[in-house]
Amino acid sequence: MPLNYHHLRYFWAVAHDGNLTRTAQRLNLSQSALSVQIKQLEERLGHPLFERRGRQLHLTEAGRIALDHADAIFSTGQELVATLTGTMQTRKALRVGALATLSRNFQIGFLRPILSRLDVEVILRSGSPTELLEGLEALNLDLVLMNRPPPDDSLTPYETHHIGEQDVSIVGTPKRLETDLPIQELLAEQPFILPTTDSSVRTAFDAMASRYSVRPQIAAEVDDMAMMRLLAREDIGLALVAPIVVTDELNSGRLKEAKEHPRIKESFYAITLRRRFPNPLVQEIIEQNSESAFLS
Repeated sequence: MPLNYHHLRYFWAVAHDGNLTRTAQRLNLSQSALSVQIKQLEERLGHPLFERRGRQLHLTEAGRIALDHADAIFSTGQELVATLTGTMQTRKALRVGALATLSRNFQIGFLRPILSRLDVEVILRSGSPTELLEGLEALNLDLVLMNRPPPDDSLTPYETHHIGEQDVSIVGTPKRLETDLPIQELLAEQPFILPTTDSSVRTAFDAMASRYSVRPQIAAEVDDMAMMRLLAREDIGLALVAPIVVTDELNSGRLKEAKEHPRIKESFYAITLRRRFPNPLVQEIIEQNSESAFLS
């Protein structure tokens, strides 16, 4: 039996409104009639499209998939009417969440395989770990980029993909690193720009300083990699960062790496949700990044 597009349009309207009563009023239908139309679509597709939480309607996973297709279908129809040139290629969407403090260079490197594709639209959101994981569970995001894995237990539905890791360097202006001092002397003599104490990189740095019996001078504690770049460029101190964060500055000579590396690594992860209907773009980009060497 072919799909009834009237049913699909009613579902599409409710999904975007998020409120059955309001949509029924806008479409000049009774609420019960609208409910029947959506019920018939659910029966045709074989899956519930909404779940009710209190007074609010939330899309199920099947509902999110249906909405993606409905958006594409009705967008194509609008383009057809507007341009009279026939159906254009449907663009697929990839919704990516990234930790607000994560290196922009890393994000671009991860997304590069699909950014230039004309058939893909990348929707990028940033936020805190809690916000991103909630977005993943609500099916508003397809994957999340982080520099630490989420909590791992039998109750969490996450799949954690280790994308790669990179050695962390001590970086500063050429003047500040004019002489190739060993790390122990840099720790004792130079101010440092460090990640905040909840970072695994910071934990490793503090352990290293303890081994050397040195208490470094901390010029700034920063949870934003972009701000760490700026502070290092302004010669506030030496920054503890992965080179991918300051690629442009290293290439231009505005910043340089200390000769001795601190032997600390930063890891990068793509977090997904175990889904019955996964976005095929997710597996594609994860596989492409596992084969690439953008973190090397």
